[in-house]
Amino acid sequence: MSSLIVTKSAGIKNRLIQGFSCLKHLKHIHAALLRLGLDEDTYLLNKVLRFSFNFGNTNYSFRILDQTKEPNIFLFNTMIRGLVLNDCFQESIGIYHSMRKEGLSPDSFTFPFVLKACARVLDSELGVKMHSLVVKAGCEADAFVKISLINLYTKCGFIDNAFKVFDDIPDKNFASWTATISGYVGVGKCREAIDMFRRLLEMGLRPDSFSLVEVLSACKRTGDLRSGEWIDEYITENGMARNVFVATALVDFYGKCGNMERARSVFDGMLEKNIVSWSSMIQGYASNGLPKEALDLFFKMLNEGLKPDCYAMVGVLCSCARLGALELGDWASNLINGNEFLDNSVLGTALIDMYAKCGRMDRAWEVFRGMRKKDRVVWNAAISGLAMSGHVKDALGLFGQMEKSGIKPDRNTFVGLLCACTHAGLVEEGRRYFNSMECVFTLTPEIEHYGCMVDLLGRAGCLDEAHQLIKSMPMEANAIVWGALLGGCRLHRDTQLVEVVLKKLIALEPWHSGNYVLLSNIYAASHKWEEAAKIRSIMSERGVKKIPGYSWIEVDGVVHQFLVGDTSHPLSEKIYAKHGELAKDLKAAGYVPTTDHVLFDIEEEEKEHFIGCHSEKLAVAFGLISTAPNDKILVVKNLRVCGDCHEAIKHISRIAGREIIVRDNNRFHCFTDGLCSCKDYW
Repeated sequence: MSSLIVTKSAGIKNRLIQGFSCLKHLKHIHAALLRLGLDEDTYLLNKVLRFSFNFGNTNYSFRILDQTKEPNIFLFNTMIRGLVLNDCFQESIGIYHSMRKEGLSPDSFTFPFVLKACARVLDSELGVKMHSLVVKAGCEADAFVKISLINLYTKCGFIDNAFKVFDDIPDKNFASWTATISGYVGVGKCREAIDMFRRLLEMGLRPDSFSLVEVLSACKRTGDLRSGEWIDEYITENGMARNVFVATALVDFYGKCGNMERARSVFDGMLEKNIVSWSSMIQGYASNGLPKEALDLFFKMLNEGLKPDCYAMVGVLCSCARLGALELGDWASNLINGNEFLDNSVLGTALIDMYAKCGRMDRAWEVFRGMRKKDRVVWNAAISGLAMSGHVKDALGLFGQMEKSGIKPDRNTFVGLLCACTHAGLVEEGRRYFNSMECVFTLTPEIEHYGCMVDLLGRAGCLDEAHQLIKSMPMEANAIVWGALLGGCRLHRDTQLVEVVLKKLIALEPWHSGNYVLLSNIYAASHKWEEAAKIRSIMSERGVKKIPGYSWIEVDGVVHQFLVGDTSHPLSEKIYAKHGELAKDLKAAGYVPTTDHVLFDIEEEEKEHFIGCHSEKLAVAFGLISTAPNDKILVVKNLRVCGDCHEAIKHISRIAGREIIVRDNNRFHCFTDGLCSCKDYW
């Protein structure tokens, strides 16, 4: 009988060594152990316990351990390891405490997994106790234990402790360097991560793909283009550019740093591209103001047979939002399950933003209401969308609902609120929200909030107060803040203050043509011919070129682009014929081109001839001949709509009996029956 048991025991051992394809087979072997009285055989039981984790059924693993009369350190270690590998971190810590109650002390196999669990649940208290036990157990020299301690401290935010552990390692291996670099990146100490990577190379160690991805992430976060380019050279020299993860990290790095030419060069040179590579490139184009390039690449990706992921879709929706391409955005969003938008706050936010910027706040509101989990970013997107669309009371009301829902506002929330107040001229409300940031919500106003307040005060005619606010700012005012004051000066025709503002803007933005043009025009209007000529000369010497005004309109899913005086469109003849027809109707309606607007229009300096051919007017004319009589017309412009075009389109909306929506770089203008939603306040 004993020989039979020995034979069967040997057979079970062989079967355990070979492994299993399903849990059912493992249960058969476990049952055999119980029948043969081998359930206390540590080696066999440990094997069964280890294999039980391969099928994702931790309940069975717990049963095995519970039924063991005297589990030893090996079984506990296997249990802890299996739970950690199955992401059951809290449960693994519970098993560790059970092991200690049994009077068993952890060893070098226990520490790495328990420390990993502590790191994942951010249990720094237990982690520190474990560190003491590591020293008592004499395991402080173990490389795996050291790396686990580094990971624990970095994840829990104790980066100095992590560095001390690293510094105490006599023979630092590559894994310890990588863990410390990753830790620095994780807590935002990116400069230290880059410096440590340099030291790693100086030690003669060869980085792997993971460490290269981490250090490129550090360069991306700091915007350190120079260090990133140096790492790129190292990658190329050492033949690591063929690694899809490293190449994708390079694409992402260059995209975040605004060098899309280099990003595309790396992307095109990749022998293997995964969905992350395509998404990084699409996102890069979208975030760098190149929406058409983003969409072209998206279609190329679809032709390769790849299904868009969340990040590709966000890039596409952002591009559609920028171009006002509602039909295209609708079509693209149908490529993935609609529930993903309602379950994923990143996707949902992008969809809300796209609908809002395409003039369909009703659709944006539907998405917002349908979101199953509304985090702060989702609320902010809805508030900003309502503000931009002119639904100011709704935006302010939604903020009240946000507070009642227990969502604490952040700085972006107040940007939306202040923009809403700006669009409606609600000066007192704006002051109240601005002051409440620090007093009520302990949020320090940043430069964007000062910019919003300057814009609000400037548009309301409180130019001196706006100027004083800039002088009192705790930080140096940037071009956006001074540009906001410029907007107020333009609106209220303050030629004295505008000269001061423009000199500041030219110093801050020496490449921006509009500031030179406007200052020159102001000097010319005041008959200061020498000063006007001097500004033109400086502009010429610096090689500054005027920013072209673009307008886009989507018809039948195709985005059409127009420039001032554009004749490149295939339907140019019909467009200009319609334009001429409108000019006659406008004249009959009493409209007279107002060339005095040109003095205060940054983007164009030409007089009546080119005012008539501004890009937004051409886009409107194209929309009128290309859409059904009852269709809304949506035009998107990259610059501020000029005063003359604003006046002309009001008349066109009444003459044509059409609703015309123009989204410029500041807000929406909804023209209906000769009136604009902005009430001529923009």
